Amino acid sequence: MPSNPVFNRFNDDLSKGRLPEAQPQYGQFGTPEQQQAARYGYPQQGYPQQGYPQQGQFGQPAPDLEKMYGAPAATAAQSGRMTLNDVVTKALGLFGVLLVFAAIGWFVGKENQGAGMALWLGGMFVGLAIGFIISFKRVISVPLIVAYAVCEGLFVGAASGFFNTVYPGVVAEAVLATLCVFAGMFAGWKFGLIRVTDRSRKIFGLMAIGYLLFALVNVVLVWTGAIGNPFGVGGTGPLGIIISVIAVGLASYSLAIDFDSIQRGVNARLPEKYSWLMAHGLLVSVVWLYIELLRLFARLQSR
Repeated sequence: MPSNPVFNRFNDDLSKGRLPEAQPQYGQFGTPEQQQAARYGYPQQGYPQQGYPQQGQFGQPAPDLEKMYGAPAATAAQSGRMTLNDVVTKALGLFGVLLVFAAIGWFVGKENQGAGMALWLGGMFVGLAIGFIISFKRVISVPLIVAYAVCEGLFVGAASGFFNTVYPGVVAEAVLATLCVFAGMFAGWKFGLIRVTDRSRKIFGLMAIGYLLFALVNVVLVWTGAIGNPFGVGGTGPLGIIISVIAVGLASYSLAIDFDSIQRGVNARLPEKYSWLMAHGLLVSVVWLYIELLRLFARLQSR
């Protein structure tokens, strides 16, 4: 999918203050005892405590305020806030689902070419529809996110099986290249070699939308027979290779935007449920990068 509206919407909402849940709520600090003290007006350490009874309501002992306020503050995980570990865990889970169904799509396509083609097209278009629903749906739906991983798995598996039959070894090359680009983009972003700014986000967004429209038109032209070459516009010639290189560049920079968006979400103390949305957005970018690398290597092998 040649764009990532998940992070586009998130960053737009965050910058315009549409995510009130990102701000810490009153009383959501420290231990549960500290939160209870703030909620019910218990005296704070260092203030005069004249007039406060030594016994609590209904004869219960008053809380040990000195112990409560001396305790360490609650961690992000304890206060129900999203952490990087949450995103990584859920992303690994979604990639696991994708790989399982990719294997199914691969073997079904090997046994029955017609069924494989159905999984290829069905997974691509249904996954695209589900992806847009997730992106613009205000309520985070875990079942929809998992369903997207299933559809993308069937699509990736069926497409990979076809490409590997026609261009032997191209899938292994694309998988290795995807892992290398992922690691390289993360290192580049982490050490400041690749910067993500508001201006670069806007430019990338416009370019991604343009490429999405081009890709959809290209798919229609190929499947209707308007263009005889299976790669569509440009074919395996210089123009086609240039188009693939541009697409790989866009997908690669999408990863840097994803890393930056995830960090922004953690810093904004978003609720833990947003880790599902972040993991889904990362899955979108990785699948996009893999497909574009697969097409690029297949074009190069065809020359």
